[in-house]
Amino acid sequence: MSVENRVILTVACTGAWPQKSDTPYIPLTPQEQADEIVRCCEAGASIAHIHVRDEESQASMDFDQFAETVRLVRARCDIVINLTTSGGLGLSDEIRMKPFQLLRPEMGSFDAGTMNWAHSTIFENSPRFLEKLAVSMNECQVKPEFEIFDAGMIYNVLYYMKKGLIEGNPHFQFVLGAPGGMTAEVRNLMFLLDTCKQHLGDNFTWSALGIGRGHLPIVLAALALGGNVRVGMEDNILYRKGELAQSNTWFVERVKRLAAEVDKTIATPDETRAMLGLIRQQLVSA
Repeated sequence: MSVENRVILTVACTGAWPQKSDTPYIPLTPQEQADEIVRCCEAGASIAHIHVRDEESQASMDFDQFAETVRLVRARCDIVINLTTSGGLGLSDEIRMKPFQLLRPEMGSFDAGTMNWAHSTIFENSPRFLEKLAVSMNECQVKPEFEIFDAGMIYNVLYYMKKGLIEGNPHFQFVLGAPGGMTAEVRNLMFLLDTCKQHLGDNFTWSALGIGRGHLPIVLAALALGGNVRVGMEDNILYRKGELAQSNTWFVERVKRLAAEVDKTIATPDETRAMLGLIRQQLVSA
């Protein structure tokens, strides 16, 4: 299977924070999310990054919500599934890891350090948790997606690689524009990419996203630099200034058009599995 000039397109339909009061178009329930993910898959998305909400629409790591969402998605499409491990604050390590341990998605998020979040609270990812997360993901054959909010987090990943806790080539998601993290500027993306190349050569894969107004500039830069991209209402609810996106498919379709302009095509789910070395598994429990 040739994957030359393929771009992996992740769609993050929901996230932890946007509400119906922010945009009536955001999918929140398992059924709403599954319907939207299927539409995005049909539009060409490669990976679905999944968060869930509780009955009050707040951020949650409720296992039953994850299980129902994953069941509904898997029944209808073959998109690569990437489950968050950070669906809320102040949760135990066990609660954060249970969904990927039992549902066995191909990928799971690995937020590679602690940071001040939105200038109001602490997004804690302690060394103890990250070591446990690395070990458990290896045992479960779930590929970590290393979420990088600042350059120091790259060095955290390198540390765990040196300890032998991370197998294979790492896959980085450069998250730019989160309050408390690096801003969504192309120079910051270039710096993160250069840092990875300095230490890893070509032995890594990467994707990038920009939050809010940084969304489109980072997408364009990632495509120009030969990377992969993430879009979706988790990161940005506006299609353009003053206009709400009425579906996550709007973002997917736009990236397809932009990629075509630079002679690239969006990777299918199976091409994505080949590019990232992902393993299909049966769920342990649902």
